Amino acid sequence: MASGEITAGSAPLQSVSAVANAPNYRRPLAIVTTLFFMWGFLTCLNDILVPHLKSIFDLSYAHVMLIQFAFFSAYFLFSIPWSKVVNVIGYQKSMVAGLLCMTVGAFLFVPAASFASFPLFLGALIVLAAGITGLQVAANPYVVVLGKPETASSRLDLTQAFNSLGTTIAPKLGGLLILSTTPLAIEELRQLAPQALHAYRVQEAASVKMPYIVIGVTLLLLAGMIALSKLPKIEHAEYRPGSAIGDSIWKHPNLTLGALGIFAYVGAEVSIGSFLVNYFGLPEIAGFSAKTAAGYVSFYWGGAMAGRFLGAAILRRVKTGHLLALFAVCTSSLVLFSMLTSGHIAMWSILAIGFFNSIMFPSIFSLGVAELGPLTGNGSGILNMAIVGGAIIPLIQGAIADRIGIHHAFFVPVICYLYIFYYALSGSKANSERYATA
Repeated sequence: MASGEITAGSAPLQSVSAVANAPNYRRPLAIVTTLFFMWGFLTCLNDILVPHLKSIFDLSYAHVMLIQFAFFSAYFLFSIPWSKVVNVIGYQKSMVAGLLCMTVGAFLFVPAASFASFPLFLGALIVLAAGITGLQVAANPYVVVLGKPETASSRLDLTQAFNSLGTTIAPKLGGLLILSTTPLAIEELRQLAPQALHAYRVQEAASVKMPYIVIGVTLLLLAGMIALSKLPKIEHAEYRPGSAIGDSIWKHPNLTLGALGIFAYVGAEVSIGSFLVNYFGLPEIAGFSAKTAAGYVSFYWGGAMAGRFLGAAILRRVKTGHLLALFAVCTSSLVLFSMLTSGHIAMWSILAIGFFNSIMFPSIFSLGVAELGPLTGNGSGILNMAIVGGAIIPLIQGAIADRIGIHHAFFVPVICYLYIFYYALSGSKANSERYATA
């Protein structure tokens, strides 16, 4: 009888023990979230560099979009190498290495501004983005596997919300610090003698120095904090040689089609954000100065932040693919509406796209790495490599804008959003269908 009582009582004791031993990932999640904020802030500062350097160096839209091309091409160049680094040294050390690389890139803005050299600015952006690539390759999948698989999209969406907090603050703060003076008109620039023109460019570029010095110091401190933190290892997602024999990332269609989804999403989001300051400066839209327009760009990124905080809750109740499809319809419709209208209606409709962009990256990413197991690190490398869409799509839209104007060049993002709609309803299910028929 006594033994029976002990046996009956062991079940609840085991369940209590299981709950007590369940890992609490709140602290490591909070630490990693700071990284999402930083790379969001730095990425969005490019939207301020675009109009600033365009006026300083008298660049066409196609040429100034080399800023985004240089920045986002780093994802294509360095994502796969970073995934190898993650496999060798793990997620945490890779985050530290990425932060140190970003620090170097931030400090390189000082000589670029001192020499007023556009190529040096592009070089600094590539180094900075190379470090951000390392963070993305390590941090995104780390958040996905840092908890229950069924809440992965919600978890990544929540951390991406703090990424959006960075992108919301950056345009306003960057506009105040970098766009603090009114640049000379193009006609005045072209009348300056070579020496006077160079002196003017050095003077205008100097506004970039202090913000990036502060950023560099902050990144260095963050690297130290991450290095000293005790982040848990996620054993089932750690790469082990021979653990994925017979499997390959190329056998997971949801990953490869998801990479195209990331390409399309980042390309559309960056393309829209890059043109907002100049778009709002058009007489038929708002006629704002660059500094005033920069303040409004915060609404675009602030909408994404609000959408991600809200989306983190919604994604716990609604299927990721369904919500992604709905938001893709909303973004494409808003872009078309802005193209067909003018004035403040066109301005606010393009700004509203930020809200519906919100859940796209975490949703596509979590659907893309689903069921990869030990291949998660390699899969993350592929998905982050696809962020190169932020380099290519803006360049294409810039070339088109030089020919038909900014207003109607926005049809390029519409095409991107239509592909995301396809991935949400069909492409993301390819892997589960493969397992069902296996």
